[in-house]
Amino acid sequence: MDNQRNLIIAVAISVAIMFGFQYFFKSSTPPETQQTQQVTPPSGAQAPSAPPSSAPNAPTSSAPNGTAPQPASPAPTTVGAPADAGPRIKIETRRLAGSIPLRGARFDELSLEDYRETVDPSSPTIKLLDRPSSEHPYFAEYGWLAQDASTPVPTADTVWQADSDTLTPTKPVHLTWDNGKGLVFKRTVAVDDNYVFTVTDSVQNQTGQPVTLFPYGLISRSGTPHLEGVAVLHEGPVGVLDGSLKEESYKSAQKLDKPVIYHSKGGWIGITDKYWLASLMWDQNAEVTARITYQKEGDKYQTDFLGGATQVPANGSTEMTNHLFAGAKEVRLIDAYAEKLGIQHFDLAIDFGWFYFLTKPFFYALDTLSHWFGNFGLAILALTICVKILFFPLANKSYRAMSALRELQPEMTRLRERYKDDRARMNQAMMELYKKEKVNPAAGCLPIVIQIPVFFALYKVLYVTIEMRHAPFYGWIHDLSAHDPTNVFNLFGLIPWTPPAFLPILGAWPLIMGVTMFLQMKLNPQPADPVQAKVFMFMPIIFTFILAPFPAGLVIYWAWNNSLSICQQWIIMRRAHRRAVAARH
Repeated sequence: MDNQRNLIIAVAISVAIMFGFQYFFKSSTPPETQQTQQVTPPSGAQAPSAPPSSAPNAPTSSAPNGTAPQPASPAPTTVGAPADAGPRIKIETRRLAGSIPLRGARFDELSLEDYRETVDPSSPTIKLLDRPSSEHPYFAEYGWLAQDASTPVPTADTVWQADSDTLTPTKPVHLTWDNGKGLVFKRTVAVDDNYVFTVTDSVQNQTGQPVTLFPYGLISRSGTPHLEGVAVLHEGPVGVLDGSLKEESYKSAQKLDKPVIYHSKGGWIGITDKYWLASLMWDQNAEVTARITYQKEGDKYQTDFLGGATQVPANGSTEMTNHLFAGAKEVRLIDAYAEKLGIQHFDLAIDFGWFYFLTKPFFYALDTLSHWFGNFGLAILALTICVKILFFPLANKSYRAMSALRELQPEMTRLRERYKDDRARMNQAMMELYKKEKVNPAAGCLPIVIQIPVFFALYKVLYVTIEMRHAPFYGWIHDLSAHDPTNVFNLFGLIPWTPPAFLPILGAWPLIMGVTMFLQMKLNPQPADPVQAKVFMFMPIIFTFILAPFPAGLVIYWAWNNSLSICQQWIIMRRAHRRAVAARH
């Protein structure tokens, strides 16, 4: 019995510490060990020209004959570059709005039409990408670098010619630029019904001599965005390179004094927020050099890739196709793109964490149930019932064991009094009693042990998936991914007063959860040890305060799970008591 109580206390405290740390403390994880060498041009190699200073963070390279180039330090960004000026191509899709400038042909203005900044439907739409002249520039760029520094290639100042002023899913835009020295650069930009742009770059060589070019792509972001700042979520540069996930938080990126360099066949790289992602995706059979860089001046983050040497034959041409994802990290959509485009582990853009094998199936179960019931809150309640049914045999056995222990409490109390000065003899007598009555004292721990991975998986689903963002329940819960907005300190809104920030968050649903947890613990056998009894008494209070700032959906799950457990345990205990009374008579 003592072992059982100690285990329950240890598990409960561990859960409290784990989730409390993940929620309240920012991640201070140092950058993982990666290949961070500074690359220098090999002897005799001819370095391509660096784009002018108006090209934000464009990679430069050193291109030895017959070998792939290595990117060097990025060029500086000039805020308010000429790329903002001049005509622009309007982006019009069902889910995206924005424009592409003819000068530079970057992706530097993009809003997500399906998503708002707050639950208020009149609040502004989410702006994902922004111009270089804005307060926080954020854009993507594709281009070519030349092995011969005298060969003009498109830069941020290049003004392209377009065959249309509007880009739609049914109408791609074709861009053309002639460098005046025998090379004609063409670019076709297409967009689908969701969040992927397809960029097809081709070069026609009319010089009579072969020309060597290197394709590149980059995503540049200036200014550290507002962060969730919790260890359970990754925000910042991210990608799958050489078959494995690479992550660099904003905080760890700021400590980089030189680029983090990877050599990869296939993969993808980008910058992620909690719900939004901008990602470069190239030919999955191509070998590239990818980097993560940071410039303290201007607080600039960049992810980029540089492809291998591409030779454009004399009087011939070459073509290359890349993809840009810029949008919301919707689980089903991300999975569909991973399959359709063959992108390696693109689903890892959503931070499902260590329990990926459990968290992702949980999401799909919740998503399916939400379509059936029309509400994610009802889906959480239904999933809780499904989990209860799945683990019913184990829970039933556990609750029977606890009921039997409750019936044995008078006898156990007598043994403690009888052998209070001989602990070894007392434990021996207890074990003999358990054996005689066929009771397993550790069986009561099963419901708690089972609940931990389920709780954590649901927490991750609620916290990281955009499908839960602004998902309403009933009553005062308008966003299941946010904490309960009510507060006991103003009588749940009855008093027109906003509690100061130093007071803890304590809403109605956390209180309901605390009450159900208290009632469930009252049904368990009570510890004979006064210290353990006090710990058990305070546990519901501690958990109420710990879980109050967590997503409301998680608190509703816990309260509902407790309620179902109370009903199940009460029925089993009542039947066990009747059998015990009948046996005595």
